[in-house]
Parts: sequence; structure tokens; C-alpha cells
Amino acid sequence: SSMHVMIIPCRSLVSASCACFKASSSVTVIKAFSTTKICWNIMPAWVIDKYGANDVLRFTKNAAFPIINYPNEVIVKVCAAGLNPLDVSMRGGYGAATLSMKRDPLTIKQAGMEFPLILGRDVSGVIMECGLDVKYFKARDEVCAAIPPWKQGSFAEFVVLSGNEISLKPKSLSHVEAASLPYVANTAWSALVNTGGLNKDNCAKKRILILGGSGGVGTFAIQMVKAWGGHVTVTCSQNAERFVRGLGADHVVDYTAGPVDESLRALEKFDLILDNIGGDTERWALDLLKPWTGAKYVTLVTPFLQNTDLLGIADGMLQSAATMGRKALKHLAKGVHYRWGFFAPSGPALDDIREMVDAGQIRPVVEEIFNFSEVPKAFEKMEKGHARGKTVVQISNPGDEF
Repeated sequence: SSMHVMIIPCRSLVSASCACFKASSSVTVIKAFSTTKICWNIMPAWVIDKYGANDVLRFTKNAAFPIINYPNEVIVKVCAAGLNPLDVSMRGGYGAATLSMKRDPLTIKQAGMEFPLILGRDVSGVIMECGLDVKYFKARDEVCAAIPPWKQGSFAEFVVLSGNEISLKPKSLSHVEAASLPYVANTAWSALVNTGGLNKDNCAKKRILILGGSGGVGTFAIQMVKAWGGHVTVTCSQNAERFVRGLGADHVVDYTAGPVDESLRALEKFDLILDNIGGDTERWALDLLKPWTGAKYVTLVTPFLQNTDLLGIADGMLQSAATMGRKALKHLAKGVHYRWGFFAPSGPALDDIREMVDAGQIRPVVEEIFNFSEVPKAFEKMEKGHARGKTVVQISNPGDEF
């Protein structure tokens, strides 16, 4: 007799044993990516069916249950989800062309196949199922992660993630607190460590300027730099001064009191500038760096996705490369480095951050908590701006999943 082997990407939580059968002259063996004893096909979620304003958000109880397509993936029961400005931008179509290319690089699917789309980049929850190649996590582990923007998000009861995107949840935090960290932590880590070159061994006594320090990324960056011994100057409004000083800021400049660039020029020059504001700050901010010392300006406000949305993938990337190269060369002649920073999901970075959180060096800054039924209200709050930390949506209670 002959033997046939089929590899089946299971609809999540479908028992591998339910698909075996025998024939008279052959035996079929099912090799699944994962095995459990429960079967679910649909779940509650907030979705959008087109890009637009807040009215495109729609609640459904019939969202497709996530599928483990690769053996290094896990299914996470979502306990809490963080909301970020990127979610508001994506709801309006920001980055749609680039993200569609990432989801479907061969352009096999028709336009609009990303819908119904689930937003939400932050997640904290409990692993329900692990792919067969997942070695460092197991079912019932409490984890958190920042979800790449081309994947379905966390405003749902379940989400599928790669094993290299997740980290164990800090033991000292609740799920709501933990959901406030991954996206801003990975963004700040990417900008300050990967692009800016900072680390715990070289940060001591360096002067760091954070433009826009009261938002999610800013509040995290303040604490991380202070934990590593750096000197932090922050720009924010007057009513946020006490707030950022409480996070460790050494010097605060009120941008509402007059031209902020004049106030900053009166200070000693900086080793690194993290720009969360954009706009015309590039025009004067690089003059605040120490020349010919390796000082860097890292901006998180870049035209990359806008270029690809407007010009297409190829022309948009060429335009971005030309813009970045021109600015880098211009400022390199003055002895300073110009860089773009990007969000980069990383489980290993979250592992390092978890240790800092549990050591009391970094604390979550949660401004407001919404229930799962109040996701549109959370978006409305986010659109108003002037954040003092993170907005978090509580999806379910720990323990409900079992």
C-alpha cells in the first residue's frame, strides 16, 4: 500500500485528529501546524469595510477567526488592545498601497481584499494555541506584542501573531497596562537604539532632546533614556510640564510660551534629537546638535508611506530614497547625521523592555480606558490629540478564555 502526507493549515483550534481517514489501498496521514480540541470559526470584532471617518467602524460577531498559516505562529486571546495615532491614520487609508503590497506581493488578489479590516496595533492577552515550531512559548502564557500594520489587528477577541513578535507580559503589569506599551516601546527602541545608536552602556551623560514628549512614544522614550543615565530635555505644553517631569525629564521647554527654537538654542547642544512632531522642526532642529561628534537627528514623521500611496510602490520608494539621501548629505556636510525612524515590531526588544518594567525603571502611562463596546469613542478621543499617555480598550477578562 502507499502513504500520502498532506500538510493542512488548520482553521484555528481545529483538532488535527478530526481530518484523518482510511482508504482500501492507502492511508492518509494529516500533519497539522497545530493541535487542540476546540473548534471556532467566527469571533466578535470591530472592522472597517472601507476607508473613511469614524462612521466606517462596524461591530460584528461574525468576523473570521484567525488562522495559523505558519508553524511559528500563535493564536492569542485578546485581553486588552492599545490605540495609536497610526490606527486613526490607517482607518482613513494611510499607507493602503504599501500595506496591500506587503499583504499580497504578487498582486494576485483584487483591490480591496484587505476588507473587512481589523485595526489595533497593541495587544496583551493569553496564548490559546501554538504552532508546532514555537519553542519559547506555550498555551496559557500571558504575552504582549506590537502587531505589524499589514496584519489583522487587536480590536477583536483573537489575533494571530508570529512567535518573534511576542514577549511575555511584564509580571508587574495588568493586561490593560501591558497593552499600552508594545507599539510605543518598539517605535522608541527602533528610533533610539537601532537608528540612534543608544544603549544602556553608552547613554550615560548624553544630552537627548525629545520634541513632543507627552504622547505615547515621548513618555516611553523619556523613561528609557533616564533608565540608561541620559539627560533628557523635552518640549511640551505648559499643562504637561509636571506630567513629563514626573516621568524623569530633566528640562522642559514650553512650546506655547514663544518660539521654541529660540528657547532651545539658549541651551547646551544635544547628542541626539528624537522628533515626534515633524513639520518645520527640521528647519531648525539640526542646528541644536553637537557638530562633528556623531550627533544624530531621528524623525518619526517621514513621507515614506505618503509617497508610495501617491506615486505607487516603485516611484514612491525612489522619491523617498532621493529625499532621504539629499537631506542626509546636506546635514552631513555640517557634521551632523539626519535619519528617519520607523516602527519595527520585535519580540526580543520587548524582552529587554519587560526587564526594565519589572525592575521599576519604566512604568506604563495609561490616560483613558474604554470598554470593547466603546471603540468608536476611543477613536474620537485619539483624534482630538494632545495625549497624555496611551488610550487602551479592554476586550475581555483574563480567565474567560478557558
